Amino acid sequence: MQINREILNQFLAWKNAEQRKPLLLKGARQIGKSWAMEEFGKRHFSHYAVFNFDRQPELTSAFQDSKSPDRILKELALYTNVPLIAGETLLIFDEIQECESALNALKYFYEDAPEWHIIAAGSLLGVAVKQRKMTVPVGKVQIMRMYPLSFREFLYAADNATYQYIEDVNEIKHLPTIILNKLRLEYQRYLVCGGMPEVVNVLLEGKGMQVVEQALQDILDLYELDFAKYAQARDIPRIRSVWHSLPSQLSKENKKFIYGIMREGARAKDFELAIMWLEDCGLIHKSHRVTAPRMPLKAYQDMPVFKLFMFRVPS
Repeated sequence: MQINREILNQFLAWKNAEQRKPLLLKGARQIGKSWAMEEFGKRHFSHYAVFNFDRQPELTSAFQDSKSPDRILKELALYTNVPLIAGETLLIFDEIQECESALNALKYFYEDAPEWHIIAAGSLLGVAVKQRKMTVPVGKVQIMRMYPLSFREFLYAADNATYQYIEDVNEIKHLPTIILNKLRLEYQRYLVCGGMPEVVNVLLEGKGMQVVEQALQDILDLYELDFAKYAQARDIPRIRSVWHSLPSQLSKENKKFIYGIMREGARAKDFELAIMWLEDCGLIHKSHRVTAPRMPLKAYQDMPVFKLFMFRVPS
């Protein structure tokens, strides 16, 4: 099933910008980053070439031996049958966190070869950068964040007629009951799937709730495996404690995150790194209370008082 992602429009604006930098795409795992990059290449370029540093670790040699974009491109051409033509070929560097040299090379493409269109992405990129003390070419790349499907994107795929009706509304007025009922139904279905592309496809293809629940559980299990694979051993129990406490935290009428729900006598300093790790993965959003409804809101944040929200995968 074809799902239209609005980030493709953001990619197009980036492609057409006069002062274009290599694009660094950030976001949690399983939200469709690889699909979006390849789909954009299919729609708006004559060719697109994917270089995946996780599947092809030998690619790192092309970036370690030289900082010259011309030489790097000559070596990359050996790993693909796709013609590499400036302005016509989209270069996709996937799982770039596996190659710090490739991440740093984005700077040289910006400075010496701006005619090339490059989108790079990586799973747990924020975690990898901090853990390995990797350097990011600040000011030489454009960072774009991607999230699971919004309800708007879900509605487009689930009930396009209702989507088009809502799109045509250009004034504040009461919606017909039939439209409200359809919106209510689709929003409930959206909450079930959490906006994850794979699960949305399973749901909309009518494969049944058992398959939907299994798809969701597979994603949650994958995130748990990431804790063990990428986090420091000493931090894993605390990361899991924070992660598993979120449904309980949000089901209560707490005005802030309660550390005691995870462990009696727990304090903020015990779990700060765990919360930061989950934030860097894109798995949670930290929302601070503000002392006054004034702009900019950050100036009025009450830093010790916050709540954590899971990004859209339901538990």
